[in-house]
Amino acid sequence: MMPKPSAANQNPSVPKSDVVYRILKRAILDQAFAAGTKLPEDSIGERLGVSRTIVRQALARLNGEGLVELRPNRGACVSHPSVEDGHDIFVVRRALETLVVDSLIGRLTPPKIEALEAHLDAEDKARVGDPSTSIHLAGEFHVLLARLTENAILSRYVTELVSRSSMILSLYGRPHSSDCAVSEHRTLIAALARNDREKARELMGHHIEAITVRALLKSKGEDDLAHLLAAYAREEGL
Repeated sequence: MMPKPSAANQNPSVPKSDVVYRILKRAILDQAFAAGTKLPEDSIGERLGVSRTIVRQALARLNGEGLVELRPNRGACVSHPSVEDGHDIFVVRRALETLVVDSLIGRLTPPKIEALEAHLDAEDKARVGDPSTSIHLAGEFHVLLARLTENAILSRYVTELVSRSSMILSLYGRPHSSDCAVSEHRTLIAALARNDREKARELMGHHIEAITVRALLKSKGEDDLAHLLAAYAREEGL
């Protein structure tokens, strides 16, 4: 009999809770789990070969990002934000990401530009045959921009809002072309690199508005928890 997979098999230096967190986050944002789906610690732990404590830590992180609801005495479930919540999230995100642009003007060093361009190269590569990863990387681009401001508080809130808006898009957004995201990101980097504050602010505003406009209602059926987790676990080497 094959040994039961363990999160430790992926990379001993990576905390098990980080691996479980990544698996669950990708599954949620890919809509593998419908909004409201229960996320029992014991079932998840058994499937991924980790303790309930490890699963609980991962769920707590996802709760902090607005992707999971932790309900007293009822366990965790996938969040179900409303359209109104989505509107509020994007309003705040636009304001904060404009602040990110302002913070980077005059401070985007060549190494930082190289890091951004390397990320976009990964986006370009993924869009050809891996749309899920491409969309994930598109969101991570904004997280990277915020991180490069070296403002920990700003980075923290942008990271949370990107996760929350990804959830909104997974629930209500129509499919979009990753080509658009990559080209818009490249144009934004070019404006930042030449310290064109007004153009960079304008581009970021239009970019966030374009994401917001994609908010159209759609639905997806539920599926078996263990079956859905399997593909994400394989990506992590479990």
